[in-house]
Order: sequence, then structure tokens, then C-alpha cells
Amino acid sequence: MAALLEVQNVSKVYARGVIGPKSTVALANFSLRLEEDKPTILTVAGESGSGKTTLAMLLLGFIAPTVGEIIYRGKNIWSLSREEKLAYRREVQAVFQDPFAVFNPFYKVDHLLTVPIKRFKLASSRAEGRARIDEALQAVGLRPEEILGRFPHQLSGGQRQRINVARALLLKPKLLIADEPVSMVDASLRANILETLRNLQRDHGVSIIYITHDLTTAYHIAQSIVVLYRGSVMEAGGIDEVIKSPQHPYTKLLIDSIPWPDLDRRWGAQPIKAREVDASGDGCRFLGRCPSAMEVCSVRPPLRRLSDNQIAACTLYNDRPVLAPERLSETLPT
Repeated sequence: MAALLEVQNVSKVYARGVIGPKSTVALANFSLRLEEDKPTILTVAGESGSGKTTLAMLLLGFIAPTVGEIIYRGKNIWSLSREEKLAYRREVQAVFQDPFAVFNPFYKVDHLLTVPIKRFKLASSRAEGRARIDEALQAVGLRPEEILGRFPHQLSGGQRQRINVARALLLKPKLLIADEPVSMVDASLRANILETLRNLQRDHGVSIIYITHDLTTAYHIAQSIVVLYRGSVMEAGGIDEVIKSPQHPYTKLLIDSIPWPDLDRRWGAQPIKAREVDASGDGCRFLGRCPSAMEVCSVRPPLRRLSDNQIAACTLYNDRPVLAPERLSETLPT
């Protein structure tokens, strides 16, 4: 059986400037495989500028890769027929960071839900369409009679975000790209939205790529994690292995930055270099900020297998076996 989604050695390079143009590598040699019969929640984590949103835009087909291919059900998404593209748009949905930006303030929230029903011909009558909308809203914990007929500004951020999830659910997607879906809602609502996403994976068989810089929410929702830094994979594996026992210096810094509810626990024990030296050459992308940097780090380290469910790209583990980038998914539990 063909995989639901394959990202094959994808890189994205942005060029800027006319005189003496420069290039920025937003994503470097990234590979991933998601199986259709094994729906999972995969976290892609990293700080701002790590390539997370670039990856989301590539998967949604909004931008094309500079190198590599994105394969959906055995076909490159950039060579799909018109009918296949329509199916791809229906089966691969997104929930973005800002729960207000996707709404037109001049329309009631019903508009966001009725348009996809008409566009993809999901109902044969208005009554059937309304029944589908009610079902989707109830699936995300909303009462249709309290939501429909209102304008976006009359709803809370959490309600708007759950409507976005309901819109995606209407289309019965196979893959959901959730880009920082809870970063702009109140802390009290985050658990509800995260539980909604987990229910989509468990009850509806939807695979979710959860993109975030917040490792606390990642730990509570995902089965596996990929840590990016400046477009490159630093560490990946099972969520328990990576969060509880991080091996790459960058992942350790991220974990150390989490404010734990323990007054006796020191926050920020790992030294952080705010100004990094130029690491755009052939060395490790994290070289300029790494507290464990060595001369050998001037050569970019490959991914190395640390255990069945954990890999890292770091010269600290040069004695471990090398793992080809296209085999990264073998270390990600589902």
C-alpha cells in the first residue's frame, strides 16, 4: 500500500537581493513518511525561524520545494490532475495560528462552514448540509444553536479556533496540518482544543502534524516529535524519549527553557548564547550557540541512531550508526 504522504529529501531555499543575491535555507534535506492505516500525531518543534511554517506551506502545496518531492498517495502533488488536486485540497486541511484571520468579519460564522459544503458538493440538500455542520460542531464541543448566526467578533478565540477545526472535520480529511493552533487562545481553552485534535486522530483516523514551539503541549498530544533548527533536523523520535531524555544540545536548551511549576527547580541552567557566530557554512547549524561545540563540529554531522526510537545529528554521538535522512520515520512511533 502506498503511503498517505511522503516527503522525499525536500529542501526549500529562498533567494533575496538583486545585486549580490543571498540565499536562506529554510528547510534542508527533510524526509518524512506517514502511513494511511496508522493515523498518528507528529509534533514538529523548534524556535522561530526553524523552518516549521515553511514545512507546513510545502505540505499544503502553497509553495514548491527547491529540491525533492512531496508525494501524496503515490503521486507528486505538483503533477496532480485537476480532479486529484481537488481531492488533495479536501483531504489535506489546515488549522492556523490566528483563529480570527480566516474569518471574513462581514459574514456570519455559518459562511465558513457552508462554503466547503458547496465547493466540494458534500450535501445534496440544505437540510443535509445543516446536519453535517451540526455534527461537526458537536464533534469539537460546540453547541450549534449557540454558534450559528453569530459574527466572528461575537465569539471567543477558543470558539473561533474550534470552528476552524470543525470546518476541517466537515471535509473528512486524512491529514491535518495544525500550525501553532493554541498559541493565541487562553490557557484555559488550550486543553479543550488539544483534546479535540486528539479525538480527531483517535475517533476519525486523521493524522495530524502539530507544529509548535511549545513543548509542553507537544508532550501532551503527540506520539512522536521532530526538532528543527534553522531548517535542519537536530533530534527526532518518540515523544517520551526526546522530552524526558533529550540528547542534542539544542533540544536540551529547549527543554531547559520550560517553566516548570517547581520553585526549587532552576530555570535556564543551560547557557544560551543570544548572539551566534556565522554557522551558514558546512558545519553544524547549531555550532554558533552550542555549549558543547568542538572543532570537529565544523563538518555537518549526519543523523545517528541512538536507540530504536531516538536519533540526533550531533558529533557527540560519532560512535553511533548513521541513519539516512529518508529513514527518519522509522524512529517515529505511531
